Amino acid sequence: MKHAYVFPGQGSQFSGMGKELYETNGLAKELFEQADAIAGFRISDIMFAGTDEDLKQTRVTQPAIFLHSVIRFKTMDSTLPDMVAGHSLGEFSALVANKTLLFEDALQLVIIRAQAMQKACELQPSSMAAVLALDDVKVEEICAAIQQETGEIVVPANYNCPGQLVISGSVKGIEIACRRMKEAGAKRALVLPVSGAFHSPLMEPAKAELAAAIEAASFGNPSCPVYQNVTGLPVTDPAVIKKNLVDQLTGAVRWTQSVQRMIADEATRFTEVGPGKVLQGLIAKIDKTVATEGVG
Repeated sequence: MKHAYVFPGQGSQFSGMGKELYETNGLAKELFEQADAIAGFRISDIMFAGTDEDLKQTRVTQPAIFLHSVIRFKTMDSTLPDMVAGHSLGEFSALVANKTLLFEDALQLVIIRAQAMQKACELQPSSMAAVLALDDVKVEEICAAIQQETGEIVVPANYNCPGQLVISGSVKGIEIACRRMKEAGAKRALVLPVSGAFHSPLMEPAKAELAAAIEAASFGNPSCPVYQNVTGLPVTDPAVIKKNLVDQLTGAVRWTQSVQRMIADEATRFTEVGPGKVLQGLIAKIDKTVATEGVG
């Protein structure tokens, strides 16, 4: 019986996030102030009082979710995790939780990642869409066929749970894919309100900048395995962790596979740390037999 800690990614943000922590916990206040200094602007003000529109900007969203998750983790009175994982951005939070990265180093990497991804989004109009109730293999086949026939980029991006796969690509590619997914029997194929095609080849321009920053950062030996998005497998080697973090930008988030492997490795309890309850819901759909809880 093992205890897994999991950390959410982009999309879980909300106005007021972290405000109560800041006001009631001395360590949390200290960490938020440190984060403002590192970021070069008062990101805490945007988190506590910004509009939904303010929080949707990638350069704000990613560090905001990271800060909420990590500061909440650091103020918890609990035992260390036996294993960790994070959904997309959440992988950086997981790497602080298992002591691979220091708080300040991870925050700097998240800021660089967010800015690089935002710049990549501005280079070409792109989008993402959620495909519901269609077999993963069928989604993969449709994406591959569209790319071969039209040259438009469209790829599986997030394997969230059985029956929910998010695709990513050019605006035209996503439009064609949504139509074909519905024709193939998908219950829904819904374009998402995001600023770009995350976890697709369209993020390639962001890779070099992030890779250089990750290579220069200090990665320690983790206290427990991190189950990384690009493979769904447990990793403890800092060199492999670095490579997987870079590959994650253009590779799919294999969340279903990660959770299944964690359960195979004896995880019986999952604690989601950070804003929202998205991961708890996904884990319950992957395997109803495991216990899930949230600490926000």
